[in-house]
Amino acid sequence: MGAFEYTALDATGRRKRGVLEGDTPRQIRQVLRGQGFTPLSVEPATARETSGRRRGFLQRRISALELALFTRQLATLVRAGLPLEQALGEVAQQSRPRVERVVRAVRARVREGHSLATGLSEYPHVFSDLYRKTVEAGEHSGHLETVLERLADYTEQAHQMRQKTLLALFYPALLTVVALLVVTGLLAYVVPQVVRVFDNMDQTLPVLTRGLIALSDGVRTLGPYALAALLLLSVGARQLLKREHPRRRWHGLLLKLPLIGGLIRGVNAARFARTLSILSASSVPILDGLRISAQVLSNLPMRRAVEEAAARVREGSSIRAALEATGYFPPMILSLIASGEAGGKLEAMLERAADVQERQTETTIAAVLGLFEPLLILVMGAVVLVIVLAILLPIFELNQLVG
Repeated sequence: MGAFEYTALDATGRRKRGVLEGDTPRQIRQVLRGQGFTPLSVEPATARETSGRRRGFLQRRISALELALFTRQLATLVRAGLPLEQALGEVAQQSRPRVERVVRAVRARVREGHSLATGLSEYPHVFSDLYRKTVEAGEHSGHLETVLERLADYTEQAHQMRQKTLLALFYPALLTVVALLVVTGLLAYVVPQVVRVFDNMDQTLPVLTRGLIALSDGVRTLGPYALAALLLLSVGARQLLKREHPRRRWHGLLLKLPLIGGLIRGVNAARFARTLSILSASSVPILDGLRISAQVLSNLPMRRAVEEAAARVREGSSIRAALEATGYFPPMILSLIASGEAGGKLEAMLERAADVQERQTETTIAAVLGLFEPLLILVMGAVVLVIVLAILLPIFELNQLVG
């Protein structure tokens, strides 16, 4: 029995898509007609990314939270003693339609006699190399439920870290946008109305006032063109950064920045340590673990450095020495890795290193944002003060002449 992707029309004429299990497409059509649907197409469910033109609806990504929930539910049911096929069916019934379709297709592969890791490999857009390799190791070792629980913890922690970072950056970003809009509004609309008072004055305006008038005229006349140029530059930069060589150079430049570079190194080092810890605890060979852990790094120079470190480990070097040679990893993480290698508790030390590095990164981000907000307020106050002074100086001079 396999899984089939169908497209059908309901009684109201609306198009419906889904996945059903059956022996043949004819059986699926009969089931659909029995449910009151008019089948349009029935095809074997597949999500292999072999065609760049047609990407089925099964290839839509599911969120990290949905993936973590699926993993947690499957781990609980497998630990409770349910057969894997039945556990996948139960999870599919409790999942949202987007997740259900993928789970049912994986279940069909398992019912055909394939391993869970093989079924997951049909959907690399949903299940990463880390996820599939860890599940494969868990199946081979006979501890699939434990591995799934570790994967659920890892996915949830990664999602929480991402959410914390986005929430921390949201308010400063909003404050910056509002500040720019306020300054632009003052220069484009308020200042021109106020400076009309000085049109009939015979005296020479102060330098600050003339500069403000020139800046206001520039914003009104060149503002739309500058905005269009900025949008074009942004689109062009995004297209350019899709290419590996320019993106690698850009990532290398970011690493050299004083504060941003340190944050990038910290985030990626914590991600690397967390991933390698999961893989080591799941009995994945260390060379495969290093290769997979390198792929989760978002910074290309760091990814390349870890791949080179894996080559040095293959030649007999210790993990600590190989990573230290890259120059990207904090001394604290290197010390914990060395301790883990010496004591035979590498996965525990990697997990501790990830925890410490994540807390340090969160503290750094909080401190930077805590300084950024009052600094932005001070800058805004200075800008408003300059505008007010530029407007009031000619009035003061006029009063002195009249007096």
